[in-house]
Amino acid sequence: MTSTLDTTTEFWRAPALPYVESRRACHSRACYKAHSHPTFSIGAVDLGSSYFTGAAGGPVLIQAGTVVFVPSVCVHSCNPLPNTAWSYQMLHLDAAWLQALRQESGIGQRKDVTLTRDASVYARFCQLNVFLFCAASVYEKEAALIAFIGDCGSDDQETITTSEQATFACGRLQPVLERLQYDGIAMGSLAELAKVAGMSRYQLIRAFRASTGMTPHVYQLNLRINQARVWLRSGEEMADIAYRLGFADQSHFQRVFKAYAGVTPGLYRS
Repeated sequence: MTSTLDTTTEFWRAPALPYVESRRACHSRACYKAHSHPTFSIGAVDLGSSYFTGAAGGPVLIQAGTVVFVPSVCVHSCNPLPNTAWSYQMLHLDAAWLQALRQESGIGQRKDVTLTRDASVYARFCQLNVFLFCAASVYEKEAALIAFIGDCGSDDQETITTSEQATFACGRLQPVLERLQYDGIAMGSLAELAKVAGMSRYQLIRAFRASTGMTPHVYQLNLRINQARVWLRSGEEMADIAYRLGFADQSHFQRVFKAYAGVTPGLYRS
């Protein structure tokens, strides 16, 4: 198992538990572009305040002690207030693994972004994350993770998006989304994607914004960065990743990755 550290951020991963990744950031000023993950994400604010963007009614202020549950593919960002730093924790769970666990446990699926300010939920999340970073066995960590998910499965939580904002649109846009999910590395031009959808380029841009919160170009960049995360975790070289993903050079890849992930690819991989 590995962890990476700079002055603000550290990651925890374990090869035996490939469906979970944890992140802790202390006194961070890093900001993110709007993005989405293929994973289900749970975040907690430890110190300071942040605005969660992606909610149906506009940005939501979240403060220390708040825990936010974000379904996979939900476009969002969470950045500190201007000229301030904040501390937070993030847990990313493989969506298929989580769905299977919930079905096994009889827990309903979350389709909306929800948050809770319940002090006991925040405390349990902090305890889980501390345990993940400690020297306990992976079997103990897996048990702690499953127990936390089960304990939080029926909490009464505030919904801050509707399922319409958190899921992809159907209809004519669906073939484009399926094509990009299948081959997101190859950047398709606006004209090519519009042809697949049977729309004008203008209609395609509007449809993308309505259903994903992104333009087609940004959506494809986000897919590339998510793929880069996978390859970085497997130990592939950054120069090779930059080339395979079609970036102009390694520096270009590093700039885009940091804009979406909040850390450099080197720190993320270490």
